[in-house]
Amino acid sequence: MSLRSESSLVGSLNPEQRVAVEHFEGPALVLAGAGSGKTRVLTTRVAHLVHEHGVPIDRILAVTFTNKAAGEMRERIGQFLGGEPRGMWMGTFHALGARLLRRHAHLLGWDRSFTIFDAEQSLRQIKRTLQSLDIDPKRFSPKAVRAMMSGAKNQLVSPASFRDQHEGGFDLFARTVARVYPAYQKALKDQNAFDFDDLLVKPVELFTAHPGVLEQYRARFSFLLVDEYQDTNHAQFRFLALLAEGHGNLMVVGDDDQSIYGWRGADLRNILDFEETWPGATVIRLERNYRSTATILEAANAVISENVHRKGKTLRTEREGGEGIDRVECADENDEARVVVDEISRRYEHGPGLHNYRDFAILYRTNAQSRALEDAFRRKGVPYQIVGGVRFYERREIQDVMGYLRLLSNPLDEDAFRRVVNYPRRGIGNRSIERLVEGAEAEGVGLLEAASRASELGGIPTGGARALERFAGLISTWSARAATVRVGPLLEDLVEELDLYRHLEDEGPEGEDRIDNVKELIAGAMDFDAQTLEELDPDEIDTFSELDLFLQRVALVADVDRLDPDSDAVTMMTLHNAKGLEFPVVFITGLEDGLFPLSRAYDEPAEMEEERRLFYVGITRAEDKLFVCHARQRRRAGEYMYGRLSPFVEAIPEALIEGRTSSRLESVRGSTPHRRRPRFERDAADDRRFVPDETFEPSFNQDGPRYVKGERVAHATFGSGTVKEVTGFGKDTKVTVDFDDVGRKRLLVRYANLEKDWIA
Repeated sequence: MSLRSESSLVGSLNPEQRVAVEHFEGPALVLAGAGSGKTRVLTTRVAHLVHEHGVPIDRILAVTFTNKAAGEMRERIGQFLGGEPRGMWMGTFHALGARLLRRHAHLLGWDRSFTIFDAEQSLRQIKRTLQSLDIDPKRFSPKAVRAMMSGAKNQLVSPASFRDQHEGGFDLFARTVARVYPAYQKALKDQNAFDFDDLLVKPVELFTAHPGVLEQYRARFSFLLVDEYQDTNHAQFRFLALLAEGHGNLMVVGDDDQSIYGWRGADLRNILDFEETWPGATVIRLERNYRSTATILEAANAVISENVHRKGKTLRTEREGGEGIDRVECADENDEARVVVDEISRRYEHGPGLHNYRDFAILYRTNAQSRALEDAFRRKGVPYQIVGGVRFYERREIQDVMGYLRLLSNPLDEDAFRRVVNYPRRGIGNRSIERLVEGAEAEGVGLLEAASRASELGGIPTGGARALERFAGLISTWSARAATVRVGPLLEDLVEELDLYRHLEDEGPEGEDRIDNVKELIAGAMDFDAQTLEELDPDEIDTFSELDLFLQRVALVADVDRLDPDSDAVTMMTLHNAKGLEFPVVFITGLEDGLFPLSRAYDEPAEMEEERRLFYVGITRAEDKLFVCHARQRRRAGEYMYGRLSPFVEAIPEALIEGRTSSRLESVRGSTPHRRRPRFERDAADDRRFVPDETFEPSFNQDGPRYVKGERVAHATFGSGTVKEVTGFGKDTKVTVDFDDVGRKRLLVRYANLEKDWIA
């Protein structure tokens, strides 16, 4: 790239973007609003550092939150530089952590051919650990145990520290996890394995325990760029701080208004307190939105302004006006699905400029909401794709094949051994496996090594012992081949050796789909090697096994990475999966109080603010048109529950939103006119008071008494009062009442026995 083209590149930026790109040394926080061009800023900054300041490309470290984002960034930087940015480390926190551990795992007691346990493998190991400790997995859910251990790891709390904190406490569950956590971590180490959280924790341990290694990477990476900083947890924060403490050249890009992963450990304080952590930091706000219409942005700004804990910014755009926001009230979830599909079909056939199904996206709070939508799409014959369904690499046949590769790479991987030892069937029964496990424990060796001399262990049936030894020989032979054969041909030949296609054919029509999936896996393995070599440092090419790297890449694939933007299909996904994406037309469904926001959010102000940020993320995915849909009743957990409109929708200014009801709901209600949106009035204290809708059809209420904010009620003990909040669904409906004599109380409706205070 010439100096002239570099000047042209920077000259095309808006003033705020240019300030961010031209910032040189020292810490910087770039508050990048939705659709403000942050990817462009990050990639242009890399080019600027190289061309204007002479920074070698391999001295720059860029961290993203998805492999897809890393790939896009690498491609753009390559275009700016006129060639592959070889030597630049770029990827997710997990991928970079795995890369560091491949180099230095031996310093922590692991071998560099370690296995990365995915979520399901981790759960299976937790279940085995519970059983080994005589703890009932039905009483203590492995998922709940994993969640608590994950939270501890994200806070950099070691197994020993967690045990010391909780083994003598009153919380039975925490005491139980205090026993499981150290045993689980030992089981991982015995199998030369890490789980996802370890990929964040172990690099911090490495840097802390080995200052020389830390200094090596501090010297290597003179400039750090971090995307989606609002989603970092404490372990990620500490990793960055350790690397940047020497030079302070840390630029983080993020949006506190889009911090939506608190439930998995993200700490909003990382971005809110950035200036305290890094005194003298430069703060740059990117508020010009290049995605959405003024109508959509005004709605988004109004919604998010109700949050208290935020840095503060106001998105603006040059796309004046735009279609109003449609609020559609439906009878139930099936009616809602029909309305959405009919609207998409109408716009697809007649809408100006909308001739692709990929222009439409449907967002929802929970995965369970997709069922009714899927049924409606199938009936109508409209193509769709779901992001966040059963992932490709989680399919049974793919896990089986990958189990073989994992065992070839890491002979200590007990989970992989158990999965494939009798697949395809070899006549190895459960009794043989039980005896093998006992023998391996007695000998202090791994299952694969024990299998290689099963006939010597005793207690294993003769047929089973011979089959185990043949299996161990098979793995030994293919493991030797894996050291010299590229991963694509290796996998192709292994599948043929196992005669896997014939076994899958025996499963009937479903087996044909499984065969296609295995062939797709092989195709991906064939394409893997060229891309891998481009991203590695020269010293890594000779030291990293291609098979290990392939397994690592597969383990780190995320849901959103599998979104096919070229597929002409409507996209359906949860709001969490939608972050970072954009579509001309967006439907946000299920906007009922208790579903979105979830009922539990009312108990914690921080959770409510995160739910509101999630709605903000949904709104700002829309480029041209936004629909918000809600249902009068919805089946949840087998029960029909009455739905009130989400309070989030109330924050959208009336001038921006047009309300209507579905044709089915109109037919039920007859010719009674429907009010355009819920009415609110101001009371003497200037609080918003809901005015009940006189056109409400009682038949839609399946859950007994209905209370609304602002009405008067009476309680046998507390006397009369005013309803201030109503939350939840059905049996879980709660009311907050300001009683005249005893003050505010929060009550569960089904036990409160409230009566309407008609006298008031």
